[in-house]
Amino acid sequence: MDAHEQIRTTQVVPVIALDDAAHAGPLGEALVAGRLPIAEVTFRTEAAVESIATMARNPELLVGAGTVVNVDQVDQAAEAGARFVVSPGFSASVAARCADHGLPLFPGVATATEIIAALDAGITTVKFFPASTSGGAPAIKALSAPFPQVRFVPTGGISPSNLADYLAVDAVTACGGSWMVPSAALRAGDFDQITKLAAEAVALAASLRN
Repeated sequence: MDAHEQIRTTQVVPVIALDDAAHAGPLGEALVAGRLPIAEVTFRTEAAVESIATMARNPELLVGAGTVVNVDQVDQAAEAGARFVVSPGFSASVAARCADHGLPLFPGVATATEIIAALDAGITTVKFFPASTSGGAPAIKALSAPFPQVRFVPTGGISPSNLADYLAVDAVTACGGSWMVPSAALRAGDFDQITKLAAEAVALAASLRN
């Protein structure tokens, strides 16, 4: 299953900032156990590359690199085994380098101009970011009217309390969030809690779309 199909299937994407790469392996196992076998590991910490490499060795887990803002990070992500890339905004150079590596890119957009730039690069699935402060679900619904070919993965400020609002929009493929991988649970090594939260997130998303 490729990145696009996996994201469509799970409907939620854990967005993770790992401070300790030693947690990467158990975290991946916890997500798989919770039937959420996907992870966006962000380049916000020094442990990102090692964490991606560790999680990428789990054959049941689809691992991507997030918060990618330059071509060097694309190269590092590809070398570590990332299978998709997420950026907070659109960069033509990042898009080109991802294409060189054959990596799907989900660039961040918040405006029609940015969507057009992504379309010019051949990208039709984008990250709507930051979702909650960029108009939320109503903004995505409005943007989808002139761009019916575009699919959105909103991220930023999404939680179980407002997930329904986003998944009610037909143009939304999935939602990104960190509520199922809370930093406190990561720091404590409470992977049972992460498995529980992951399973709850998958069940909630499925109930909202069925």
